Amino acid sequence: MITDLRSDTVSKPSAAMLEAMFHAPVGDDVFGEDPSVNQLEAMAAAMFGMEAALFCPSGTMTNQIAIKCHTQPGDEVICETLSHVYIYEGGGIAFNSGSQVKAVEGDRGRILNLQVKENINPPFDYKARTSLVCIENTTNRGGGACYNFTDIQRIKEVCLENNLKFHLDGARLWNALVAKNEQPKKYGELFDSISICLSKGLGTPAGSLLLGNSELIKKARRIRKVFGGGMRQAGYIAAAGIYALENNITRLSKDHEHAKQIAAALIKKSFITNMLPVETNILIFDVEQPYTPTSFTDYLGRHDVLAIAISATQVRMVTHLDITCQMVTNLEKLIEEM
Repeated sequence: MITDLRSDTVSKPSAAMLEAMFHAPVGDDVFGEDPSVNQLEAMAAAMFGMEAALFCPSGTMTNQIAIKCHTQPGDEVICETLSHVYIYEGGGIAFNSGSQVKAVEGDRGRILNLQVKENINPPFDYKARTSLVCIENTTNRGGGACYNFTDIQRIKEVCLENNLKFHLDGARLWNALVAKNEQPKKYGELFDSISICLSKGLGTPAGSLLLGNSELIKKARRIRKVFGGGMRQAGYIAAAGIYALENNITRLSKDHEHAKQIAAALIKKSFITNMLPVETNILIFDVEQPYTPTSFTDYLGRHDVLAIAISATQVRMVTHLDITCQMVTNLEKLIEEM
């Protein structure tokens, strides 16, 4: 059996999730008539104490719609240098919104309020208008790092003082909520928009949600249509999201345990260095001689374990609900023999 640690996006729907999808009531969501989509949107909005939600095919789309809603062409968006919206969304901020990025180097993908404040452009005609701050929680390239909630609150204060909108890329926010024992409504109170993904740790085959107030979501629905994201009988996918929100959140702690177990086995090896602190379900580490990242992942691959070399020095592994305790035990033995 393959142990696939390339991403938490590779997980397959469980039998129970597929059963929920099979029996989903559906309609035409572009007409707003899909009952399963409507239920999912209302359910997610209520969880975060926000007014409304919009179901989209992907987290990239929900992020890009939010940025489009909050900016005008020629504006500037503040985010961290490792942010998904900046490096992994195809230049979408420029392409879709006509805005540019002020990339700020933080700590493992996280920035602080003072960094935001010092990177807001003055209101000169020859400067781009700073209009939006985007943060990511957990941080993908930061090794699944979680923000301290007080740091987010302080960034919000800067946004309020300077009339900036505040967006959260919460692709793996569920992992952060579980790891930090936090409540989603605390996040709903701070952000103008939140993107949450269902197809990563929660294990659905596709789908993300954009959360915000009713006015924002009305605007976002039109932008989704322009982006080609209007779906018809999307309730079959939405039903997977409903099942995931009801059943797959608290179990994320098991993924975090598995990640820590794998990290403990890896760090004993002399060729594994610079392991980023493992807070959630992502491991990022350097590989040194006698291996390279590519030869290391090739070796694992020959033993039916899949991982990704993400740079000339680094490898990434991501645990998820399809990774069993036995798989982790087998991997620990494989690492020990290397």
